Amino acid sequence: MSATPSVGPAVTEPPPLDDSRYIGLTTAEARAWRATCGANVVPEREPAAGWRLLGKFWAPVPWMLEAAILLQFMLREYVEAVVIALLLVFNAALGQLQEGRAQATLRALKARLALRAAVRRDGRWQILATSELVPGDVIKLALGGIVPADVRLIGGNVLLDQSALTGESLPIEAGEGATTYAGALVRRGEALAEVTATGVNTKFGRTAQLVQAAHAPSSQQQAVLRVVRNLAAFSAVLVALQIIYGTVSGLAASEMIPLALTAVLAAIPVALPATFTLASALGARALAARGVLPTRLSAIDEAATVDVLCSDKTGTLTCNELTVTEVHAIAGTERERLLELGAQASATHGLDPVDAAVQSAAAAAAAVAPGATRWIRTRFVPFDPASRVAQAELVNAQGERLEVLKGAFATVAARVAVPAAADTMARSLAGLGHRVLGVAAGPPGQLAYRGLIALNDPPRPDARALIAELDALGVRTVMVTGDAAPTATAVARAVGLEGPVSPSGHLPAGADPAEFAVFAGVFPEDKFDIVRALQARGHAVGMCGDGANDAPALRQAQTGVAVSTATDIAKAAAGIVLTEPGLGGIVAAVRCGRETYQRILTYILRSVATKVSQMLFLTVGLAITGHAILTPMLMVILMISGDFLAMSATTDHVSPSSRPNKWNIGRITLGAVVLAVCNVGFCSAVLGVAVYRLGLVDHHGLRTMAALTLVLSSQAVFYVVRERRHLWSSRPSRWIVLSSALDVAIIATLAGVGILMHAVPWAVIGGLLVATLLFTLVLDAVKTVCFARLRLA
Repeated sequence: MSATPSVGPAVTEPPPLDDSRYIGLTTAEARAWRATCGANVVPEREPAAGWRLLGKFWAPVPWMLEAAILLQFMLREYVEAVVIALLLVFNAALGQLQEGRAQATLRALKARLALRAAVRRDGRWQILATSELVPGDVIKLALGGIVPADVRLIGGNVLLDQSALTGESLPIEAGEGATTYAGALVRRGEALAEVTATGVNTKFGRTAQLVQAAHAPSSQQQAVLRVVRNLAAFSAVLVALQIIYGTVSGLAASEMIPLALTAVLAAIPVALPATFTLASALGARALAARGVLPTRLSAIDEAATVDVLCSDKTGTLTCNELTVTEVHAIAGTERERLLELGAQASATHGLDPVDAAVQSAAAAAAAVAPGATRWIRTRFVPFDPASRVAQAELVNAQGERLEVLKGAFATVAARVAVPAAADTMARSLAGLGHRVLGVAAGPPGQLAYRGLIALNDPPRPDARALIAELDALGVRTVMVTGDAAPTATAVARAVGLEGPVSPSGHLPAGADPAEFAVFAGVFPEDKFDIVRALQARGHAVGMCGDGANDAPALRQAQTGVAVSTATDIAKAAAGIVLTEPGLGGIVAAVRCGRETYQRILTYILRSVATKVSQMLFLTVGLAITGHAILTPMLMVILMISGDFLAMSATTDHVSPSSRPNKWNIGRITLGAVVLAVCNVGFCSAVLGVAVYRLGLVDHHGLRTMAALTLVLSSQAVFYVVRERRHLWSSRPSRWIVLSSALDVAIIATLAGVGILMHAVPWAVIGGLLVATLLFTLVLDAVKTVCFARLRLA
């Protein structure tokens, strides 16, 4: 017989916390409290719509437009001043509209990520939104959760991280009678607590922002800023050259000022920020429809850059359906008794899949019979990823005490003596992909090995195909798991991950992290180091996580992904939250991010090419005619008909990039400049024909020809750059076709009828349209060669 006190055949496994004393509030009482205290939320203080609209007039782009309005008034050109003012108002209204829609999209997504809490209402436990909590509610705090309101602990023990609230650098142990505040993080343990304050009445009043995290501007935003900077610098150089040329040639000041103003207007990509916001918002909506919830718009862009994905195992590569498949007890301990001991050292709330599987197996084996009370659990320490064990202390009616230890087999084997046969059995089961737990029990301080329990979580049927799809997209998948190396290796091979295994959890000194396909035996803090090591090698990293201790790694990665079973802390730290298990959501995020990148790239290429074309054409036209070939008002018409209608690029039919995206502004600018030079050549040729063949010597007629040519050629550039291959390789979206038709119709009508410009014959307009179609084919051939050499895809 074992020296361990006997465990009777009927042992009740009580809840981890004695909650029978706490009835909690009734629904009627909670409703009355809520009428008095309000919802448990802190309304976000956003500027009023009017103030936000006024803010749209105070930024670099509006400043340039406002300066143009003042100059036009000084020149007594009131009609032009009013037109530019209307453009300024339209641009502000458009920015307000797109910003409002983007914020509404994010609010809707955040509502789907609303925090929930286990609340004692009407004498039973319910899962409610934290916004429904009121003072007096009894709630349960558990590992990985966020304290949803100010509370007083009434049972249990937890390790609380209050650093974001109080500045305390180290977590604190809290037991019965302790108070903590909304926003604290539960790092270990579980406890019952009574709510003392909610919403704006909490000590810190920040439940709407439970985890503070500063995110740097995305690579896409930085790219937009560099484009604007480059265009401004180029405009400044050309304006200086134009002024020098005009001064030398004796151009009057009345023409010099509008010329410089026109060149400045030509450099303003007025709709670029709004296009970025619109494209990202549309991407976020598309992802949400697939069960992938971005927590910020920049996450769409970040997903496009990922080239290494650190995936967890359970629930992502496997089915997250753990079942007990093998139970091996030592001589003198029955199979049912071993399961019973494992159940005593398991949490009963059902949130931990390992504990739930052990509890289910124990109940099925009749190891725990309802109603019996021979052994009572007096203390329970839930499984901790850092220690990799769970512990329980039991007592019976005779006062005998029993200590139970359950955890990773290697961890248990390091604490108690394990028979060689058991060690061999554990290695064999782990090699088959099983998760192996060791169980030890005995009087306090006299633990002895009792047996092992093996659980199996089969690979997901779609895992291999999705990993292959990611690989085809240039994303290398790496498994990062806390399981032992044999278990991790077996699962990795089953889902198609081939390569070396790092069994120590952390990176070997001097090793390249990209060499490994599997990181096994990983502690949560090791994930952060793995992410940083990969980033140090130039990789853009996506990191999957679900636990509280995964938050640093999720924040550090370019794309932090909280899986469907993630804790509140992990969701708050991640850029993307999955609502369904598996890699499907991650593949969707990568593809959507790259599609958004392609749409933004089309607009940037079109914007840079046309802006550079316009600025160069102003200079060439000045040299050919001796006059400014465009007025500020004509330039505004070009901006309205071109920049804003080109926002239809955000709806285009595109294919995701075959490789991870990086914003190489140098190559993008060079490619756009090559097309701009070709475009200027075409526009200059048209201007030369107008002067020397058609005899248009009146500069008013030449200005109309210049505006008409620039609009039509910009459409040619648009259709050429929207496809990285030949322009006929894909069909443009309906909105692009409609916007192009509207753009051409507007400028043709204005030029043919003579509205806001000098009229030209309709035959000239038709001939120019045919010439532009031929130029489009030539430009597409140049583009195909240029983009291939610059590797713009």
